This record gives sequence, structure tokens and C-alpha cells, in this order.
Amino acid sequence: MKLSAWRVALRIARRDALRAKGRSALVIAMVALPVLGVTGADVVFRSAELTPTEQVARLIGQAAGELSVVQAGSTVKQAPDPDKGFTVKDPKDDAKEGEAPAYTPVQRRSLDTAPAELARQLLPAGAVLVPELSGPYTAASSAQGLLSTRVGEADLTDPVWRGRVNLVQGRAPAADTEAAVTTDFLKRSGLKVGDKTAVRGLESTPFTISGVYEYPGELRATELTARPGTLLERLAKTTRTDNAREAGTETSRWLVKLPAGAALDWNKVKEVNEYGFTVTSRAVLLDPPARADVPYYVEQKSRGGEETSYLNRTDVVILATVVGMALLEIVLLAGPAFAVGARRSRRQLGLLAAAGGERANVRSVVLGGGIVLGVTGALVGLGLGVGLVALLRTSAEDYSGKRFGHFNLQPLDLLGILLVGLVTGLLAAVVPAVQASRQDVVAALTGRDTLKPPSRKLAVLGLLMLGGGAALALFGATSGIGNRSVAVLGGSVVAELGMVVLTPYLVGLFGRLGRWLSLGPRLALRDSVRHRGRTAPAVAAVMAAVAGSVAVSVYMASYEEQNRRDYVASGPSKAVMLGSGWMTDADSKLLPQAREAVERSIPDLGQRADVQRVEPKGNCPDGSFCGYIRVEVPKADRCPALDPTNELDPAEHYRIMGTDPRCKSDNRRSTPYTALVAGDATLLRNLYGVTDQGAGQALAAGKAVVFDPRYLKDGKLALQYTLPVHPDSSGNSREKPVTTEIAVDAVLVDSSVPAPGQAVVSPATAARLGFATAPAGSVWLPAAMPSDGAQQKADGAMAKLTDHTMLKIERGYESRAGLVQLGLNVFAAIVALGAAGIATGLAAADSQRDLTTLAAVGAEPRIRRSLSGFQCGVIAAMGALLGAVCGVVPGVALRKVEAATGGYPGMSAAELANKAIVVFPWPTIAATVVLLPLLAAGLAAVMTRSRITLLRRSG
Repeated sequence: MKLSAWRVALRIARRDALRAKGRSALVIAMVALPVLGVTGADVVFRSAELTPTEQVARLIGQAAGELSVVQAGSTVKQAPDPDKGFTVKDPKDDAKEGEAPAYTPVQRRSLDTAPAELARQLLPAGAVLVPELSGPYTAASSAQGLLSTRVGEADLTDPVWRGRVNLVQGRAPAADTEAAVTTDFLKRSGLKVGDKTAVRGLESTPFTISGVYEYPGELRATELTARPGTLLERLAKTTRTDNAREAGTETSRWLVKLPAGAALDWNKVKEVNEYGFTVTSRAVLLDPPARADVPYYVEQKSRGGEETSYLNRTDVVILATVVGMALLEIVLLAGPAFAVGARRSRRQLGLLAAAGGERANVRSVVLGGGIVLGVTGALVGLGLGVGLVALLRTSAEDYSGKRFGHFNLQPLDLLGILLVGLVTGLLAAVVPAVQASRQDVVAALTGRDTLKPPSRKLAVLGLLMLGGGAALALFGATSGIGNRSVAVLGGSVVAELGMVVLTPYLVGLFGRLGRWLSLGPRLALRDSVRHRGRTAPAVAAVMAAVAGSVAVSVYMASYEEQNRRDYVASGPSKAVMLGSGWMTDADSKLLPQAREAVERSIPDLGQRADVQRVEPKGNCPDGSFCGYIRVEVPKADRCPALDPTNELDPAEHYRIMGTDPRCKSDNRRSTPYTALVAGDATLLRNLYGVTDQGAGQALAAGKAVVFDPRYLKDGKLALQYTLPVHPDSSGNSREKPVTTEIAVDAVLVDSSVPAPGQAVVSPATAARLGFATAPAGSVWLPAAMPSDGAQQKADGAMAKLTDHTMLKIERGYESRAGLVQLGLNVFAAIVALGAAGIATGLAAADSQRDLTTLAAVGAEPRIRRSLSGFQCGVIAAMGALLGAVCGVVPGVALRKVEAATGGYPGMSAAELANKAIVVFPWPTIAATVVLLPLLAAGLAAVMTRSRITLLRRSG
């Protein structure tokens, strides 16, 4: 066609769109909604994607780099950004039992030199180290009482922090009695700038809040920062913390300021790595080296750890499938609207053909409508998407917990999105345009339909597309041939389009059910079969909406079942557990008050069982690490790749983990206590659900109680214990931990919760074995589940004693997907109802003559309403049934993608099975297939007018 003919076609389409404002608004909305969503997502993604300069500022502020001690005496291999990964090689790990580690001269220098002094020697002359002093979590006074917070020290007047820490209100602390707090601290505490807050233990010297700051990449941080030397040392004295690292008075991280002209290049970074440091360098991040020049990447590649290609990443596959299926759904939903317009413009299009217009001219008019409405909808969606992101930017940043780098509008992206809207409108108008161009001119002028039987060849083609697309999606999700995004999305789209092609033939098959129906539904069904031209696109629209709903339901039900199976309970249902296995010495002394607070807050707890952790006797100060004890399987059943005495290269380690059945055991547990605890029969009942009296008798007899048959052999249980090593001032030790293994008499009992690698002994047995015991908590098992109010009351009482979360109530698996699933299903149902409404409008437009005839022969309004309702219900029922079949393909394919990825060497068979599980939510599917047609029919019947204007029969 000539350009002038297209101008005429577009002018006719524009006038037709203005004349039918309601239908045009519907199509524009359908095109605008996905464009709005895609535009908003693109702008948010682009704005949140930091430029290298912005990323560097968030990591190290205005410094030239950041230096971190990993381990003295070791060698580090890092990615250009160490947050993306690094490995550590320690000579102690390679030393055989009884032999001294073989340190290189560089590693020996690292051991013998203080980290800060060593860093100054390694860095360029004139380098200044700014220590990052981060203290422990403690509590500070708030308007309501105490607020748990992190504390630290920094001179925020130094420009080196700008970009990493940004002052948003007030000023930086200038006096020793001033402090700055994060936005989250200020909001949660109920305080304001100028108020005072006191750190617990330092109540006599409160700080005045002089300013408010934020971490752009961590907006939810709750923190208080004072000037250097004014907080952490005093706090360490009040808490009597001997570990300088934990107290924050000694740091292992520094920001590096360099003189003008100096930089930390990649060669300098690799040199510093040799001494056990990681380096975040501004110069390296802004100009990263090639992957082949990065030893860390070379090592990962040799281990088979190369990054998954972009289109094979699970999140990309899911996103591509969701976006692609959503666009297809919009095309199928907008198609009936264009069909309505084409059928209502039959006479106008017939006049165009009668005046000498070719089929191409008729097609161009209908396609022009797609162009006009598609571009309009895309522009509306584009403008609304950009405007909403700009309007809601602060809310989006607060919700995500991160600031945008900058408001980033990419012209090419927006142009591409605009083209998506145009293509969507064109695709939706293609089928109506072809149908309009093929209509008989006389029939169009007289308003009569030309009835044609469905094509069997098209039906066969549709069946092949349905089967082939389903096979491609399901097989491509796991085969690894090509990329998964194309396989899953392409297969799902082809399968759904195959069903669309098959729809006219299936409509004819549905018509055979009419002989068993009453008059109203029989008339509606036969009318739908007779007018396949309008029924098929309407059914396809409903099918697309239902397919989306079913796909979401299948995926989320399967994901929910996976989470349910993966959940590991901490104890029997209703168990109330106080404390933790590695409780600090200070918290251990608070146990009596904590027990009293819990028993006072939660009624009817029942008998209390006290828990004691068991640990090796060692020369260690109170509250510090005193070694640990592991419950082990018999030697013959142990994974050789996890044996520290086996010297394996990385490739062999990965091979064994992936092939040896002994390495694929399910050892997941969720106990809040250590592997070996001491207690009595009440502890067995309250913590493990053991009611067998013989278990308590075995404890009293000096035997250990185990709960997993893999750990018991010939009545013996293997216990490995490692004595503590004594770190030097840098936090490292030249000693190698010494591990000893003993065998103890044990019995096997059944527990109500998974407990691999756990055992219970009596305190007397622990002492006989040469171990020490220390209080670790208490467990109650009430007859009824404690209420949320009681737990909140107990949490409030506990908060007055300690900052740490020490109370847990086993309430079983609690789903968080229910509301999301309900929302998605409701949204899909609304879309499906909208599609059914379009179908109703199409049916009503075409059946106006039938309704006129019924009114002329004296039919009651009830009959006319029932006919309209049944027409809509029949279309909705056919679409719901076909959509339920189509929706299964993408839902199952996405689950197969997740099953094929995300595993790791040594993953147990149970975990693998859980990742691959597919659950069909039959109640949801049945409700969609049954309730949707009923609801659609009811709404159509109610909205049909009782009175009708008699029309002159044309022709």
C-alpha cells in the first residue's frame, strides 16, 4: 500500500476511535497498564543500578581504598570488588597433625607485624589510615525506654566519609558529648535533634543528638556514632569485654587516604593480598582488570564455578516468562475489543470494499486502529510510569532500603517500551483485520453473517503447537540445551497460541453438549458455535486470563509446599525455648531473671526443663570460646571431602561432594542449642517430644540419647571435641586446633522433630567424660499454644534484661505467601471477568437482532436476560477450561527451572526432591473453572436491560 492510503486508513481509525470512546478507552487502558508496569520497572531498575563512581562512593566514600584484615599469616585471592568474593589460603590448614605450618617469608612478616603498621609499610608513602571503629549491638535510651542499636565511632566532619555516610539533618558531632544517629534510629526512638540519649552502661554521660545521617545503601540501619575516643573504650570497661575486636576498640578495617598522584592499582592490590588483606580500590573498581588477570576468577573457573549465563539465570528465566506471558495476555485480551470494533464497523468496511477498496485497504483500517490505540496507550502508560516513579521515588527507596544512584531515564529503553505498546496494539488487531478483509461485501452491507466450518488443518496445526510448545518449555527448562529463558518463554507462548488456533474447532466440539442442556443454555451454546468469529477471540481472552491465574497458582502452591517441607522445627509444637547454645557469660547470669519473666508473662507453661551446654574443659576466660563438641556418624559413613585430614585439590573436593552418597545426607537442624546438651527426661520430652520412659532411664544410667540411626553403631556414639586455641593481639593464632574423638554408650529413640547430629547426656555423664557444663536456657512444653499477646509481653519483659533475642516459641511452619497468592488470584479473576465482560459486549452487539426477535414474539425480559447471561457464561466456561490446561505449562516449567539450578555439591536427595516438587492447587483451579463462569453469567444477566428498543431488520 502507498503511504497516502495509510494516511487515509489512520485518519479513519482515529475518527472511529473518537466515535467509540468507551471501547477506545478500554483498549488504551489494556495497552497502557503493561507499559506503565514495564516503564516503572525499567526506571526503577536503571535508577537503582549504580554507576561505578556511585558504587565506589557507597563502598569507601571519598577514600582511595579500604583495607581489611582477613587473617594474618594467610594469602588472599580476591575479586576486584572483594564483596563479590575472595578465598583464603592458610598454611595451618595444609599442615599435617603434629607438624608446624610452613609459612613463607611474606606470611611470616604478616604474623610478626601489627596489621596497622604492616598496612602503612605496604601502602604508598604518605598514606593515611582512617580506622573504621564499629562497636557491638547494645541499647540506647529512647522516648519509650530502650532501643537496640549498633554503636560506633567516626569523625563525620572528615570529607572522606561523604558518599558512604551522608548527613541529612543537623550537623556532625563536634564535641565529645555529641553523637549523630541514623534516620531509622531517630524514627524508632521517638527522639529529635537536640534530645539526649544514653548508651546502656553509660547512663551518667548521655549524648546530645547533633545530627542525623544515613547509609545510602542501608537505610534501615539503626546506629549511633560518636566522635573517636568518646564511646567504645568506656563501653568496653562497663561490659568488661576482653576481646578488643568485639568491643570495637581495635579495628581490622581502614579507609585509605593517599596523597595526590598516588593510587592503588591492581598490582598493588595483589601485593597486599599476599599479606592477608583484602583491598577495595577506587582505581580498580573504576577500571577493573580483565577476568584472565584476576587469580580469584581463574581459580573459580578451575573449580567449575563460572557464572551462569545471563539468560540461564533462574531469576531472569522467571522474569522473562512472566513479562512475555503478560504481554501475550494483553494481546489476547485486547483482540476481542478490536473484534467488537470491526464487527460494529461491518457496514462501513463493506462500503469501503463496495467502493473499490481492496482487502489490503480494509485490513489497513483495522490495523490503523491498532496503531492509533497502541501508540496512544503506550504514550499514556509511558508518561504515567515515569510520573509515578518520580512521585513515589522516596517511598520506593524507603521500601527497598536503598537510595537510587540518580533518576535515570534511558531514551533507548523508553523507545523500546513505546514500540512494545505499538506492537501489542498491532498484534491485537491482526486477527480482526484479517477477518474483516475476508468478509463478504453483501453480507457486510446487509448485516448478515457468513458461516464457515472450522478448518481441520488449523486444528491439527494448533494441536501440534500445543504439544510442541509444552514439550519445549518442560524439556528446555532442565536440558541445558540453548538457554532456558528462550525455551520456557517460547514454549509457553507457542503452547498458548496453539490453543488459540485450536479454539474455533474446540468451540464446535463444545456445541455438541447442547442436546443435554435446557433451552436457555442450549440457545446460548448454539449461538456461540454459529458465530465462531466472535466467540473464538472472546474465549481466547478468558483463556489467557485464566492461564495466568493457574500458572501463578501452580507455581506458588509448589513453592509453598517446598518451603513447608524444607522447614525444620526447633522443637515440638508449642515448645517455649529460652536461651541459646552460645549464650554469653553476661546473658547466662541473667537466666534466673529471664526464666521468671517468661513464667510470669506466659501462663500455664507446665514443667520446666533446664538446658546445659556441654563443652571441653579448657583454659579460657569466662564467656569466651572454650572449644566445641560435634556428634559424628561412624567413620565408615563420613564424607571424605569433609575430613580435614584429607588433602584434596578443589576439583577433587567438588567431585566427591557431588558423587559420594555419604556426602549427600540431610543434616539440617534448627535447634537453638548446641549439638550436645545435658539434661534429664523432662528435657527429652520438652525439646525433642520423647515420651519413652526408657530414654530417661538410659540417661540416668550414664548413656547418651541420639535421635538419628545413622549416628549409632554397635551401641556406641562418636563424639569429637576440639580444644580452644589462644589468639594473639591480632585475633589470629599460630596453633592448630587439636581434635579428639571418643566413643560413648548410647541408645536410639524416636523424636518428634528432626535432630541429626544432636545428642543428650546427663550432667553426671558429661562430667565423667571430662567435659564442662554451663547454663544454656530452659524449655517448656505447654498444653496449649501461647498467644501472641503473651509472647509480646514476654518479649517486652526480656528486652529490659538483654538486647539479644533469647525467646522462641515453636509455632510450626507459618506461610507468608497466602496473602500474595490471594492477591494475585483475585487480580487474575478480575482480569478474567473483564475479558468475559468484553465477550458479553461482543455477544450482545451481534445478538441484538435475536433479542429483538424474542421481544417481538412476546418473550419476557427474564428470558432475554437469561440468554445474555448464558452466552457470557458459556464463553467464560470454555475459556476457563482451556486456560486451566494452558496455565499448567509455564507453572510447571518454572518449577523445573528452579529444580535444575540452585543446587550445590552435597545437596541431599530430600532437598533436591523438594526443589523439584510440583503441586496442583485443585481447589483453586476448580473454583476458577466453576465460579468464574457462574459469576460472569450472573453479572451479564443483571446488567442486561429489561426493556429493548425494536430495531428494523436490515436486508
